[in-house]
Order: sequence, then structure tokens, then C-alpha cells
Amino acid sequence: MANDYTGQVTINDSERLGSLRKLMHILYALYAIFWLTGGVTALIAIIVDYVKRDDARGTLYASHFAWQIRSFWWSVAWAILGGVFFVSVVLIPLAIAVWSVLSLWMLYRIVKGWLYLNDSKPMYPEQSF
Repeated sequence: MANDYTGQVTINDSERLGSLRKLMHILYALYAIFWLTGGVTALIAIIVDYVKRDDARGTLYASHFAWQIRSFWWSVAWAILGGVFFVSVVLIPLAIAVWSVLSLWMLYRIVKGWLYLNDSKPMYPEQSF
């Protein structure tokens, strides 16, 4: 709703939370299809995670942003390690194993996060919001 004195648009808390919830669903979807897009959607999602995470401060969605950011960077680290193994040629089977475990781990992180989001639960229950 517009403020008549300043012309600025203000959003009430329930609209803000609803908007963050929709955004989190979109971000989980982007991470879920990253296998099909060669990782492009994961890059889009991580950029949005960093841009919008301050908007979620003090809400249960802040933990989801942190969960997604950590998942992304750990997956990058393990993917690079798999690449190093792959380049060494001798360790190609180990690289394939690392990438396979990484894929399963990312699937777990996406599913768990999305389920917690669906139940309106924070990713880290020890944090109170």
C-alpha cells in the first residue's frame, strides 16, 4: 500500500513473509533442476540467495537462505575435488564416486530443505525466530 506522504511503497509483515516463502520455493526449484541446466540455475539461485537473505533476517526463512548458501559452496568444493581426481586420470573412479555422492547429498539437502519449508520449519531448530 502506498504512503500518501512519501510515495514509498510499504509492505506489511504477512505480505513480506508470503513473498519470502514463494521466493524460497522458487529457489529450491532452481537448485532441484540444476542437473538439467548444467548448473546455470544454481548460479542464478545463489545470486538471489545473497541478494535477498537480508530481507529474511529474523524470520524462519533466514535459515533456509543459510542452508542453500552452505549447500551451494560445499557442493562447489566437492565438485572441484572430484575434478582434481578426474584430471589425475588414475583417480577417475574416485572422481566418479565423489560426484555420485555429491549428487545424492545435494538431492538430500534440496528435499530436506523443501520439506522443512513446506512445513514452515526453520532449517536449524535451535534458532528461535
